[in-house]
Amino acid sequence: MLNFDVLIIGSGLAGQSAALRLADRCRVALISKRKLEDSASGWAQGGIAAVLDNRDSIEAHIQDTFVAGAWLNDEKATRFVVENGRRAIEWLIEQGVPFTKDESGYHLTREGGHSARRVIHVADATGAAVQQTLTEKVRKHPNIHVFEDHIAVDLITGGKLGTGENRCYGAYVLDTVAGEVITLGAGSTLLATGGAGKVYLFTTNPDTSTGDGIAMAWRAGCRVANMEFIQFHPTCLYHPKAKSFLISEAVRGEGGLLKLPDGTRFMPEHDEREELAPRDIVARAIDFEMKKRGLDCVHLDISHKGEAFIREHFPNIHARCLELGIDITREPIPVVPAAHYTCGGIVCDLHGRTDVEGLYVAGEASCTGLHGANRLASNSLLECLIFSESAVAHMLAYPPPPCPELPDWDDSRVTDADEEVVISHNWDELRRFMWDYVGIVRTTKRLQRAEHRVRLLKREINEFYANFRVSHDLIELRNLVLTAELIIRCAMLRKESRGLHYSPDYPDIADKPRNTVLRPRRPKA
Repeated sequence: MLNFDVLIIGSGLAGQSAALRLADRCRVALISKRKLEDSASGWAQGGIAAVLDNRDSIEAHIQDTFVAGAWLNDEKATRFVVENGRRAIEWLIEQGVPFTKDESGYHLTREGGHSARRVIHVADATGAAVQQTLTEKVRKHPNIHVFEDHIAVDLITGGKLGTGENRCYGAYVLDTVAGEVITLGAGSTLLATGGAGKVYLFTTNPDTSTGDGIAMAWRAGCRVANMEFIQFHPTCLYHPKAKSFLISEAVRGEGGLLKLPDGTRFMPEHDEREELAPRDIVARAIDFEMKKRGLDCVHLDISHKGEAFIREHFPNIHARCLELGIDITREPIPVVPAAHYTCGGIVCDLHGRTDVEGLYVAGEASCTGLHGANRLASNSLLECLIFSESAVAHMLAYPPPPCPELPDWDDSRVTDADEEVVISHNWDELRRFMWDYVGIVRTTKRLQRAEHRVRLLKREINEFYANFRVSHDLIELRNLVLTAELIIRCAMLRKESRGLHYSPDYPDIADKPRNTVLRPRRPKA
């Protein structure tokens, strides 16, 4: 057993910023499924939304967040995040993040759903720049013990140990290189594991987005909420050689136009805000046009802005498309919607505290109430910063009791898997039926089919997990199938169309917004 003051599971912006804030006073273990740089945060292109211009206002940002979230947002959480936005950006600047500047200071762009320019960015690769800046500091800090190529198997709780205490003591973690499960004890544990985009066939997320934290927290006894609200980004590059390459919201924010193959625009027919409508509306409009006309994709055209403008504002998108034979200074970009962001997650308070003592959550794995039924563009990285800082403040203000000696992982009654093909087949089946039945448009019949299929898969995967040694793929599949079940259950409970959840069987929006909250059974000892 290795003992630390704080265990952080996940190496994105939430995890790394928390580690840096803790490290001068605590021994921190930071777990990364692959390398520190490999996270969804590093893939974020557009930027971070915050009120930084005197012509903008806190109230305007809050209003935009509520409109995008279809009024399901929690008012206290939304105000808490927005009011602390400037301070969070200033902290990143202090860390050395090289945000893009213009003649008046830091350049601010505007994205869909925003009423003002308030998105600070580093060209069109903000997440990568922030991640690189923090990673360099994390690697150098002597109090941060980095465990790369390690994946959490499950949380260690009083319920599972049979002590009767509703407390988290750390986690069992698989060293994927050595193939051994180690025990990491900690007084406080922070889940910063990201979302669950890989539950769908098409996604803009990296391979690490497999719902691990949500699944582990559920098994530990935490509530989850609003899992039906999966944001589909409207514009993922459609190309056989491109894997999950996102075409930033900022392309539309800076004048990009969505067109049919014949060059006709279609967004004016769907919403008065046209290309600047919130993501759920744009994604449904594209989905509608593709299905109506039998199209493989639509096109996003920004060539009219000129080569100099495009190279300055979107150098990475321009370069990547050029590698694939698409010159966006002269021709439109083929795009399709893809699963992008998990708006629901583990229920927590303003300090990131979950239903289990000593267990915190920050970032995409959480359900703070900020996003409501649809996340406003570029609010996600801001949420990571605000809630990781708040969780750290609570950990330091209320030190937990010492972590007891924990039992080692017991794999004496399992054997090596004899057919790994079962895992890959189940993985493919899960992602395909989630895409077909629980995608952008959902019917009751589709959801019922998905529920039946996921229960059969879950039973098969749990049987496999009980009898064979854990592997990276098996752990992720076990978490994915549970997360898929939670998404389906939430979707079946919502008898309306709101935000990201659209059902032709319930096309109207209810008068009173309500959260969909699922409560697990108490974990067995």
